[in-house]
Amino acid sequence: MTFRILVISFFMVFSVFSQNKSTYIYAIKGLDTLKLDVYTPEHIKATDKLPVLLWMHGGGFSGGKRDNIGETKMMTYISKKGYIGVSISYRLLLQGSKTGFGCNCPKKVKLEAFKQGAIDYLDAAKFIIDNSSDLHMDPKKIIAGGSSAGAEAVLSGVFMKSLFINNLEKYKKVNFAGVFSLAGALVNAEYITAQNMLPTVLFHGTDDNLVPFGSASHHYCSPEKPGYLMLDGSETITKKLDSLGASYYFFKIIGGKHEVSSIPFSQMDAVLKFFDKTIMNSEIIQTKKTIRKPSNQN
Repeated sequence: MTFRILVISFFMVFSVFSQNKSTYIYAIKGLDTLKLDVYTPEHIKATDKLPVLLWMHGGGFSGGKRDNIGETKMMTYISKKGYIGVSISYRLLLQGSKTGFGCNCPKKVKLEAFKQGAIDYLDAAKFIIDNSSDLHMDPKKIIAGGSSAGAEAVLSGVFMKSLFINNLEKYKKVNFAGVFSLAGALVNAEYITAQNMLPTVLFHGTDDNLVPFGSASHHYCSPEKPGYLMLDGSETITKKLDSLGASYYFFKIIGGKHEVSSIPFSQMDAVLKFFDKTIMNSEIIQTKKTIRKPSNQN
């Protein structure tokens, strides 16, 4: 095999799902050894080249794991649907920070977290593309996905390379087929163009108190705070995609807060169906779905 470092490969059996899971080191950066877990269907064929969901967990750049319960469940689920799931670790640059990621965290630090998160994500993408033959992946069918902070880094890596990435040549082979964002946002949705637009799935709550649903400051910080940073959330991103004629699936939860960053298992079949039609069959689909948060939920 051509992998640079193979950490461990083993077969896991869950009560509901079965799949092959392998773990690889994709980068070593200072004291951080960055790994990714690859989940493949149990009965994969030697000639298979399958679509991929490359996932980045949330946690405010200070917590979370690639093998959170939700991430593990999602990866095993999509491996039953003909996809390969990849869940990555990345540098948690704000771990132990006194300011956290809120209004006392300086704007410069927030932007650096987005930048370095995007770089880690692109490095993980480059690793799986470089090894796509051995991993049975189709490098032209990689969906970039993430939740909360992970979604912010992913959206930055997909749409804002020209701002955040100094060495674009390094990632010339890294191209994505679609985007899946849970409660994510961009520094500026105008970086989405006719040249880089992709079929995109966005989930967001209208009352998200951390990552703006439309266009507002991160954590809704007031302008005099160190952490004041304007972001474009899912509603603004959808408007931009709509103006470009791009495919999108926008799931809006009226009254929903940041819990919408949790993986929407009840909607996963609809999400995969959207990607099957837009990526596999090149259909143009623009869907907006709105539900109201149940009144019995806080």
